[in-house]
Amino acid sequence: MTALTRLEVSKLRNLREIRLDLSRQFNLVYGLNGSGKTSILESVNLLATGKSFRSALVDPLVMEGESAATVFAQTIDKKSIGLSRPRKQRHQLRLNGINQSNWDEVARELPVQVLDAGAFQLLEGGPKARRRFMDWGVFHVEPGFVAQWRRVRRCLAQRNRLLKQTRLPESEIAVWDRELCEAAALVHQFRWSYLGQLLPLFQETFSEVFKQSAERLSITYQCGWDENIDLSEQLLRYRPMDVKYGSTQLGPHRADISLKIGSRKAIEVLSRGQQKLLICALKFTQGKLLAESVNRKCTYLVDDLPAELDTNNRRVVVDYLAESGSQVFMTSVESSALDLRAMTTTEIAKFHVERGIIKS
Repeated sequence: MTALTRLEVSKLRNLREIRLDLSRQFNLVYGLNGSGKTSILESVNLLATGKSFRSALVDPLVMEGESAATVFAQTIDKKSIGLSRPRKQRHQLRLNGINQSNWDEVARELPVQVLDAGAFQLLEGGPKARRRFMDWGVFHVEPGFVAQWRRVRRCLAQRNRLLKQTRLPESEIAVWDRELCEAAALVHQFRWSYLGQLLPLFQETFSEVFKQSAERLSITYQCGWDENIDLSEQLLRYRPMDVKYGSTQLGPHRADISLKIGSRKAIEVLSRGQQKLLICALKFTQGKLLAESVNRKCTYLVDDLPAELDTNNRRVVVDYLAESGSQVFMTSVESSALDLRAMTTTEIAKFHVERGIIKS
């Protein structure tokens, strides 16, 4: 089981200096809007992925007047993870005291799923949000994926550089085309294999958890080019367009998944509350598949669960999370607004945040 037992945050947004001794199951963080409760969830995500789920900007993360924000955590098996995020300099990430050049090992050690208002981008946003969702799962389940995805990105960077030149160097771009096609085929294979495992489990989860039929629910995957035609041939055919825009129009970086109810997009059919349940089911399924594949549980960061959901569906979500055995962080304006003790008998720790300080 993956769980944090201690979390320390310093100078992140309005959190000057806090320490939390955590429950291995439910952790409820409550306080008024702007008190810093969401920043605590954000700190866990920052530690696990290097990114905020609220903003792509680094500067707002660091408390005004300070040079760096820091986050430190200890896991249930006594491993330590520490991050220093300076305002202008490069970050420093450590796992068990050893500097990390990237987030690969930490992300595997602490797999995090976020359920917040931004999660609706899975349905209403562009392909990038859905690729991120898909590749999160592929990264954790298919060990060879990340190397091939980095290979794709390197090929695209080199190819796009050549496309912008006044005179296109044919021999050079042919080399990168071959490299891109090889890496793209492997990325496609990893994604296809993962989604083949995810879809039946997703339909099962949706039916079992939310007591709704999943027969008409489908996830369709588009790999980023026409699968019936060799990618190398399509790259050649699309080259005039690539030159025009100075970027590669086909490849794994253009992949997408489509969520449908029957023949229509899910977002066109479902209410806002139903959309949130669908997104919960998708995230829960990824967590279940992760546990089955690598025997590691997700940590769930749930920001403002009551939004869009009635009392019954809140209980359904909490029940599932309790039964999953995962560690959960939840936020609420008031401790009574989300009465976890009435919903579950699992261990609960409560933290009252007021102006960036934990109140007893």
